[in-house]
Amino acid sequence: MDRGRVQAWVDAYVRWWRTSDPAGVAELFTPDVAYLRSPYEDPLVGHVDLEAFWVADEDATFDVTSEVVAVDGTDAVVRLQVDYRAPEEQQYRDLWVLRFAPDGRVARFEEWAYFPGQPYTVSSE
Repeated sequence: MDRGRVQAWVDAYVRWWRTSDPAGVAELFTPDVAYLRSPYEDPLVGHVDLEAFWVADEDATFDVTSEVVAVDGTDAVVRLQVDYRAPEEQQYRDLWVLRFAPDGRVARFEEWAYFPGQPYTVSSE
């Protein structure tokens, strides 16, 4: 895997995400994908679970900027900023930790989203 191929995968993810078309899941992810929406959540496993999640934002409009931060063999890290315009304005920054299968699809997706206003320490002060 190289930076260009990782960026092409991210660009395809964003295109499919915009359409909320569950057909994108099979193109982007292996059949047994483990998709962690947070490092603290149990993963969604397989296409059926991921397809249900994939269409949850079908009415959303958003902009995404991304940068491939690192690639090491089959693993990659991507930094993103997502700016939702609808159904409500919201911004967040995100890191994706990706593990690619030999066919170029992702077998493991781990998301580390950070929303404005979250505390930096265990204390909320």
